[in-house]
Amino acid sequence: MQSNETPLPEQIRPLEFHQLLGQEHIWASGKPLRSLVESDSFSSLILWGPPGTGKTTLACLIGRHSNRELVLMSATEHGVKAIREQLHRSEIRRNHGERSLLLFMDEIHRLSKSQQDVLLPALEKGTIKFIGATTENPSFEVNQAILSRSMVFALQRLSEEALQNIIRRAMDEPSSPHQGRCLDQDVIEALARSADGDGRQALNLVQAILSAVPPGSSVSLEQAKPYLGQILQKYDKNSDQHYDTISAFIKSIRASQVDAAVYYLARMIEAGEDPMFIARRLVIAASEDVGNANPTALLMATSGLQAVHQIGYPEARIILSQVTTYLASSPKSNRSYLAIGSAQEDARRGSLPIPLHLRNAPSKLMKEFGYGKGYIYAHDHPQAASELDYLPPELRHKSYYNPLDVGTERQLKENLKRLNGKKAWEND
Repeated sequence: MQSNETPLPEQIRPLEFHQLLGQEHIWASGKPLRSLVESDSFSSLILWGPPGTGKTTLACLIGRHSNRELVLMSATEHGVKAIREQLHRSEIRRNHGERSLLLFMDEIHRLSKSQQDVLLPALEKGTIKFIGATTENPSFEVNQAILSRSMVFALQRLSEEALQNIIRRAMDEPSSPHQGRCLDQDVIEALARSADGDGRQALNLVQAILSAVPPGSSVSLEQAKPYLGQILQKYDKNSDQHYDTISAFIKSIRASQVDAAVYYLARMIEAGEDPMFIARRLVIAASEDVGNANPTALLMATSGLQAVHQIGYPEARIILSQVTTYLASSPKSNRSYLAIGSAQEDARRGSLPIPLHLRNAPSKLMKEFGYGKGYIYAHDHPQAASELDYLPPELRHKSYYNPLDVGTERQLKENLKRLNGKKAWEND
């Protein structure tokens, strides 16, 4: 019998495979992780996913099924000495013909170098079976030596349906102190929404609400609302969510998906993202993705950047929305972006001599060497254009800027055709 002080998630933690709710993509019968566990053919696993998605529960189920002693550790709470003690225990067990320990290391991305130095040889020799858990992207945050020795499985945030079933289980499970209690369906749905994909948070909310209401009493949605509060966005400015959200935001603008762009903007605002970060990215998008198809977009974005700097939240959200919707609704061209990229590639190949007629000739000696000779001042031409060659001879065949027949850029293309004659992009 567990203490009443034991958190509800711990009291009703699943003990059998079929009790696990969510993560069917890796845990359903026949899926890779399930097969590895059932055959006991894994050596090192990394479980990567948001908080409350079942990483520790999976480790407990794996330990129970493999008939191994599960040792729960945390990179932030257990130092080198504690890790070394468990590795020594596991080695003794193996030497006596017993099964090695299953070591679960939470927050594996926080392992220090000294902790890693102790752990790595054990992984190489198979002294232990190992499961690491992390909320951070292993590609960037987990030691590469550990990563190369492990199979990585990504856990997903729990669906509202899975969360509702978890909440019901808290009132059905014999080990739960709330067995036999009842919540109306609208309360269950509200709890699932408020938990925002986090099973642990859902159960903590259930425990808080049912502990505050006498047994036998019904719980209305109105009574539950004070416990629900505002959904806190799963967003860390140094995490994948930060980069994934800004990526989705910019790509939505680029694809002229205005509603998606506003939605991802709202996600960032609700998560407390720095408005100047968003505004700077809008300036970049105005030039990179809208470009000369609508040059006013860059003016709009730079004005928005200045306005956001002066005003700040909460009103800055309106400015950010105005710029976002303007950029997403504008015609698009990335030809300026492509032009500088192509030109930089050629520039990196070496500094080709600048044609003599384009060189500065401030001295008599330079003029004697031919600097500036034959240069024609463009404004002396009726259309302020010149037929001289301006690129180095090796690059005279190149065409870096190839404008599109879109928006304002169509006018630029026609003007260049008129001034410079036939170009490769005339046939675009």
